[in-house]
Amino acid sequence: METKSSPKIIAIASVSGGGKTTAAANVTEQLGNAKALFFDDYDFQGPDDLLHWLHRGTDYNEWNLEPMLKDIRKLLAEPLDFIVLDFPFARLHNDSSPYMDFTIFIDTPLDIALSRRITRDFAGSSSNEIIADIKYYAKEGRAAYLQMLADVKPNSDFVIDGSGSKEDVTLAIMRQLSNC
Repeated sequence: METKSSPKIIAIASVSGGGKTTAAANVTEQLGNAKALFFDDYDFQGPDDLLHWLHRGTDYNEWNLEPMLKDIRKLLAEPLDFIVLDFPFARLHNDSSPYMDFTIFIDTPLDIALSRRITRDFAGSSSNEIIADIKYYAKEGRAAYLQMLADVKPNSDFVIDGSGSKEDVTLAIMRQLSNC
């Protein structure tokens, strides 16, 4: 009698606007017998002030990831081949790391990520709101992006160039998964 193995868990990370949500959705669709969990679908308890957290040393363990971990544990009991996570921390959180089978970082140039984020988050906003966000990014927010590049990127199993189309990113991930 053959026993079904647990689903493999693939975590996809990037900076905000880097393409992790789109890639997770596309990869899940391509894999077939897979389900995805998206970081932004959860209301996690974490640091109140992200810039203060950044300057204190970005301890990823300060985030309470239990809502997502609960869903991961449920999905592990389902007859799936893969669980795909849109998850910005890769292996940097002690509670989630043991679940990760493979982590991918989409290395999207920061100008592209910023333009995607503004397009996504500020559609219909005034020019003053958009300019205020760009000023905030230039003054303080960019540091968070740089920190992800310093922390998450080197702690990922595979790094993909995020400057291409969503189809290119999905194809690169699928090629890498076929080698796992």
